[in-house]
Amino acid sequence: MLRETVIILVSALVLSWLIKTFLVQAFFIPSASMEDTLVEGDRVMVSRLVPDAFDVHRGDVVVFKDPGGWLPPYVAPDRGPVGNTVTSAMTFVGLLPQDTGEHLIKRVIGTAGDHVVCCDAQGRVSVNGQPVDETYIKPGSVPSQDPFDVVVPEGMLFVMGDNRQHSADSRYNTGKPGGGFVPVSNVVGTAFVKVWPLTDLTLMRNPGDVFAEVPEP
Repeated sequence: MLRETVIILVSALVLSWLIKTFLVQAFFIPSASMEDTLVEGDRVMVSRLVPDAFDVHRGDVVVFKDPGGWLPPYVAPDRGPVGNTVTSAMTFVGLLPQDTGEHLIKRVIGTAGDHVVCCDAQGRVSVNGQPVDETYIKPGSVPSQDPFDVVVPEGMLFVMGDNRQHSADSRYNTGKPGGGFVPVSNVVGTAFVKVWPLTDLTLMRNPGDVFAEVPEP
């Protein structure tokens, strides 16, 4: 009986690790930069099939590793020797959300080759000459309080938070490695469902209509 219990437990842990590594992974939202789409403390599930099996698209909400200098140095909370070991082990196998100390979550506005500009006469962002009405921006925010004009390099992404006046995104990291762009290779995956709090359980769909009229670069 004990042997069977151990086999079941180990099998469940291995399956959880495989799912986390190759399919989906949970992440914790650490800031207000994506409000009202996501608020601090929310948990999301991220598809690991992007960008390996599927492409990243404009409008996707992506989790990515810090390209360098976007985040301050992170010091993990000390839970004591036992607590640290248990937390690390449970995170490793996917039973706890990934530590967000070196990860960010933003929305993709431009992909490789895109010419992204702000702002037009109505204060909107334009992509490849096409103004877009960004329905996901936090109410009361404006598309950008500061103008910008960039062309996204090959293999890179231009990202912004939905809470535009409280998001240190591609606009404000131009002096960092990558020039404010995010390497596609840094993308962990796309957020596809908000799972916590349970009362706000929501599928996160790409707002395809926003970018439907944008021509290819």
